[in-house]
Amino acid sequence: MTLDPYFAEKASHIVGLSESDLAEPSAMARFMSYFTDSLPWELPDGVTVENHSVQGAVLIPVRVYRPSEEVSAPLVWLHGGGFSFGDLDMPEAHIVAAELAARAGSLVVSVDYRLATESVRFPLPVEDVLSVWEWVCTFSGGIAPAIGGASAGAAIALTAALRLRTNRNVAPRAVLLAYPFVHFPTPALDPDVAEVMAELPPLMRFTPRAVESMVSTYVGRLSNLPPDAMPGAADLSDLSPVTVLVSELDDLRASGELLVRQLAEAGVPTRTRLSQGMPHGHLNRVPSIPEVGRSIDFLAEALR
Repeated sequence: MTLDPYFAEKASHIVGLSESDLAEPSAMARFMSYFTDSLPWELPDGVTVENHSVQGAVLIPVRVYRPSEEVSAPLVWLHGGGFSFGDLDMPEAHIVAAELAARAGSLVVSVDYRLATESVRFPLPVEDVLSVWEWVCTFSGGIAPAIGGASAGAAIALTAALRLRTNRNVAPRAVLLAYPFVHFPTPALDPDVAEVMAELPPLMRFTPRAVESMVSTYVGRLSNLPPDAMPGAADLSDLSPVTVLVSELDDLRASGELLVRQLAEAGVPTRTRLSQGMPHGHLNRVPSIPEVGRSIDFLAEALR
């Protein structure tokens, strides 16, 4: 269990840095170098991209990725970012959506849901996603779309799927979850995983304080959470088939693994894959990194 060589080289840029160091320009430059990929990426052949806005409680920006030939169900896709960050341009949104469109032959709609702030709390981001879902259903030709997301986006996607399951006419065809963050408090890591994680730079880790901050910003509190806010606490029965991608070196790995066990106990058909040597958020990297490409292929298989 070792960090992938590409990520290990990137991690070397931030060894010894802590969050408090980032006020210094030189430290911030090192931090940004960790996130900057020098490897090339181009929009896959045959994929076209269009920007639209969907009317919900507010106007919701979306980006539509259309393959040259649509042979699979559409997908509504949600980026991560701890509920408070992220946009349609981040690789986890733009590159992943384009690659899934090409590899699965699916029309993919990436959603710029409202980010959590003091005035935007759960369930408003979920309601944005449900509005986009209804919009996609108007032109999906009677085929129920799939829904999916990464990290915090996976939590929002799973909550939306839970709310949609009561109407089997529009329930998702499939649910795709990449390194999902769906439990609070987060489950403890396996001791062997925790030992390896302890060697990673602090800025690659999720501290308990960081997790609490994400949940507090999203829900507005840390106790008496609605069961489907962090949807690992909800009734998971009668869901459509779920695909769960887990990063091997991830403080939130145990949330994904617990979810897989919960889905099995609930009788939900589930596929899972452990992405070897990958940290949390590895879909924010280019797919020419072999394990990143394999992760995208695994998600694409769920759409075919």
